[in-house]
Amino acid sequence: MTQAKTAPLLVELLTEELPPKALARFGEVFSAGVFAGLSQRKLVADNVAYQWFATPRRLAVLIPDVLDIAADQQVEEKMMPVSVALGADGQPSPALLKKLEAKGIAASELPKFSKRMDGKSETFFYTMQVAGAHLNDVLSGIVADALKKLPIPKMMRWGDSDVQFVRPVHGLIQLHGDQLVPGEVLGLPSRQQTLGHRFLSKGLITIPDATAYAETLRTEGKVMADYAERRGTIGGELAAKAQALGAQINQADGLLDEVTALVEWPVVYVGEFESEFLEVPQECLILTMQQNQKYFPLLDASGKLRNQFLIVSNMAVADPKHIIGGNQRVVRPRLSDARFFFTQDRKEPLASRISKLGNVVYHNKLGTQLDRLLRVQNLATQIGNAIGADTTHVARAAELAKADLVTDMVGEFPELQGIMGRYYAQHDGEAADVAEAIADHYRPRFAGDELPSGNVGCAVALADKMDTLVSFFGIGEKPTGDRDPFGLRRAALGVLRLLMERQLPLELPALISWSAGTFPAGTLQADFESGLLAFITDRLRNLLKDQGEPQDVVEAVLGVNPARIDRVPARLAAVREFVAVPDALALAAANKRIGNLLKKVEDLSALGTPSSALTTEAAEKALFDEVTALAPTVSEAVRNEAYTDALMALARVRASVDAFFEDVMVMADDPQVRQNRLALLKTLSDQMNAVADISRLAV
Repeated sequence: MTQAKTAPLLVELLTEELPPKALARFGEVFSAGVFAGLSQRKLVADNVAYQWFATPRRLAVLIPDVLDIAADQQVEEKMMPVSVALGADGQPSPALLKKLEAKGIAASELPKFSKRMDGKSETFFYTMQVAGAHLNDVLSGIVADALKKLPIPKMMRWGDSDVQFVRPVHGLIQLHGDQLVPGEVLGLPSRQQTLGHRFLSKGLITIPDATAYAETLRTEGKVMADYAERRGTIGGELAAKAQALGAQINQADGLLDEVTALVEWPVVYVGEFESEFLEVPQECLILTMQQNQKYFPLLDASGKLRNQFLIVSNMAVADPKHIIGGNQRVVRPRLSDARFFFTQDRKEPLASRISKLGNVVYHNKLGTQLDRLLRVQNLATQIGNAIGADTTHVARAAELAKADLVTDMVGEFPELQGIMGRYYAQHDGEAADVAEAIADHYRPRFAGDELPSGNVGCAVALADKMDTLVSFFGIGEKPTGDRDPFGLRRAALGVLRLLMERQLPLELPALISWSAGTFPAGTLQADFESGLLAFITDRLRNLLKDQGEPQDVVEAVLGVNPARIDRVPARLAAVREFVAVPDALALAAANKRIGNLLKKVEDLSALGTPSSALTTEAAEKALFDEVTALAPTVSEAVRNEAYTDALMALARVRASVDAFFEDVMVMADDPQVRQNRLALLKTLSDQMNAVADISRLAV
């Protein structure tokens, strides 16, 4: 038998320019797929660290210590139940003979079969020696399978070929050490050559061995193949250029990743535009530079936009003036468009655009954007009145909040909705808090985003998000699995953060009810409110756990369905402190026991108030006295939001509770005595659960 050898394995697929936003994901999925295929065939150890590469024109993976031939394996295969495999005479049945023939197993092998119970039947198993996989035989199939797993939404074909891929393909390398692994993928035969940079390199580049791949491409091809290295290099050059200019970079989510996927040999240059464009709101200029041109705008120390930007180019040249000049010429029309939109939009007051929202459908079951505006305005006014905001300003901000949706600027850049509304409201002379609320009502837009700065903005933001939640839950459009097309999880998180972090004194069930009341009769499904409340509560559970709150503490607080979300942090703090008290867990267990007893009562309200006259046992009388004395203390503490005091007062009854359960038969034969004891436990339970369901703390 030939001795197996190990060597590094390189696989590269050379293509036309790949989709930049998907490049990193392609690189990760492709390399993982190749590694998994090798691992399944025992050609590489499971714990080997591999390196993936991705540039605009290639996907590649380098895996160390890959075997050329895997070791032979003993494989056990279940055949069939013994009762089916053998006839009454003990000879192989036709069914078994047919299966043996299909498997290429001689009938003479039957004595080598093992028997054991499999489920309820005795079953034959056969252990066979399977030859190890040969890398030369399986690699192309592994690569092809890995390519099929890429998250490609739409394939293309080119020329007269039937081959399909996300982009045309030009080359395939399958190199084991310095040996070419033969094979074909996507119609391409394996070879040892690749191409370098489209402009800075000429002709085919030979890769002498797998480990020389990255360095050969770098020196001969002017290609930095490692995605992570290229990204780090770009980030470092951007920071260095900005520092040299005494500026800071306006970072955009995903832009660094996108430019990393657009270049193979990154070089950073500085571009400029006419300072007169700075009269346009900087958000507009920044967005057009980042979104359309993939530039990095520069800001001064105060965060104000400068008339300079950084270009990540794919060309290294001695004199970059033509590259810089070309980019400056290209960006100028974009900035001119932004200036034109801004000038044109301001010719018409923001308020005059409100009626146009009647022509914009929000949802076919929920009416137009104008219908939605009126609902939000109604709800925001109720909220504003409840939190002490200027309701005149709240109503005006809600009325104008969506008007910028029909402006030219927002039509071109939807990301600027709210921001442009603020600028146009300021231009029209609207009150400062009204203008700010127009921008703020979208906040928080994502996890960690800032909240509205004032009560007017909070009222409109809360109304906007509640309307979204009630609208779509009310018509049965709930999130399912990973699908949340209407952003309801984000809206729920926004509601919770507004209530909790801005400490708004509002009850969540009331907010749902207020919002539902703004819809025409028959619009919303019946009884959707409980489902929406459960959905928001589940978002709160996840939010609190993400913030590091202990799970049992979270479940205890949410177990009493707190209506006031602003009070949840104080309740959590009180429970955390209560848990540290020696008697806490014993009381939690007692509360759980009480809860189990009370579950047997059909109508808890019929229990009434416990009576001292019906107490007969000493331990019962003692608990009655303690519970009676405790009630006003707990009630006052909860009313004053002194939740820690309420829980600490409860800790004092532990001894009386233990004695009661030790000495008293709750389910007494006398109905009156039994009902009185249950009423006493119900009263105690109400006090125990006034802050949180402490039974959730029991182990």
